[in-house]
Amino acid sequence: MILIEIVISIFLFIGGFFCLLGSVGLMRFPDVYGRLHAATKSATLGVICIMLSAFLYFWWQHGIFSGKILLAILFVFLTAPVAALMISRSAYRVGVPLWEKTVQDDLKTLYPPKKEQSEEKQ
Repeated sequence: MILIEIVISIFLFIGGFFCLLGSVGLMRFPDVYGRLHAATKSATLGVICIMLSAFLYFWWQHGIFSGKILLAILFVFLTAPVAALMISRSAYRVGVPLWEKTVQDDLKTLYPPKKEQSEEKQ
């Protein structure tokens, strides 16, 4: 085995491992915020490593420098954290409860709790 094949295999293994960790975190964590964190952080790194291994494979084996794969890596790297932030903030704003053992709530001062529907009508 050539060194580049070992590097490609390592990136592929790391990517698969992080995607597996994201899946386990999605099932394991108790609230939407923890699940979103696990799915976003680990799956983003996993997908980037898998795409990087595909880029290296096609570059080394076939001599194809794929700018599309590099753009896909950049796109995932830039959009996945922003999407997770927007989803978690919107979940917080509509009142999805935190886990009861959550220690810190940084958004409490930015978004006060909403009034109940019955209180607003009166």
